[in-house]
Amino acid sequence: MITLYGIPNCDTVKKARVWLADQQHEFTFHDFKKQGLDAQTVSGWLQTLGWEVLVNKKGTTWRGLPDERKAAVTDAASATALMLEFPSVIKRPVLQGAGSACHVGFSPDAYRQIFSK
Repeated sequence: MITLYGIPNCDTVKKARVWLADQQHEFTFHDFKKQGLDAQTVSGWLQTLGWEVLVNKKGTTWRGLPDERKAAVTDAASATALMLEFPSVIKRPVLQGAGSACHVGFSPDAYRQIFSK
């Protein structure tokens, strides 16, 4: 089962959802702002992606954090705590269940490669 994690108003998530639908890939969309996230899900992502990849330091959520909070994110444990508290700090979308790993971000070329395996 393929799950696409993100928030519905994110442009990149919208593009990924349209691409998946256009290519007729069945998937479940998980809105992690409304449906939440649990530590086990984030931990699973961290097994294949580094926390540095998952934490979106270019986004408005990150930029809105106090400097001391940003400075405290130094490892997987502190990044996990931040992502669970502020799911919108996660780089989007996260695609899970396509291939052997989870993937973050979207580009048509990358998704074509993921789904050709």
